[in-house]
Amino acid sequence: MIKEELLLKFGGNKSSYTKGDQLFAEGEHALNYYQVSSGEVKMNNYNLDGKEFIQGFFYEGQSFGEPPLFANVKYPANAEAVTDAEVIQLHKERFLELLASNPDVHLTITETLAKRLYYKAIMVSEISSQEPEHRILRILDYLKKHVHKKEGAFTFKVDLTRQQIADLTGLRVETVIRATKSLEKKGELKIKLRKVYR
Repeated sequence: MIKEELLLKFGGNKSSYTKGDQLFAEGEHALNYYQVSSGEVKMNNYNLDGKEFIQGFFYEGQSFGEPPLFANVKYPANAEAVTDAEVIQLHKERFLELLASNPDVHLTITETLAKRLYYKAIMVSEISSQEPEHRILRILDYLKKHVHKKEGAFTFKVDLTRQQIADLTGLRVETVIRATKSLEKKGELKIKLRKVYR
């Protein structure tokens, strides 16, 4: 996303997190731009019953939590380290200075946010109206094409657990298991050594 040298030049700090550490909580004031240097981070919410809904996963070079910086609102979700991770944080004021002095970076951020908004719109439609198999294929195809940049049949090894797929799609784990087996029979997925490939 943004070159690490540029983030550090504008005062960014690189912090280390252990798996399970929380970077920020839903309802907190948005004060920093975050970008993953290594590892994996997720943004999530919990409903009143304690069920997790995953908003998204973020990997090396990807940023997260930016919309509240521009809208001047609180974080709508939590951010948590999925693995041990290093994350660069840049204070909001310095981040806005960086964008003002680097229009090309500003455009990249705008394009990224537009793609995420498009993805969210699709997923809302999927969750409200589509069959489980269709929901699963949509999320896997999004990750394959837009996150991991893979092409061709069965080139994408899904690094999500069945529980994580359920949390991303609003399904139950049992439904995800049944649907992935059905999709394998239809030739949409391959399962090798309990790993799913798309």
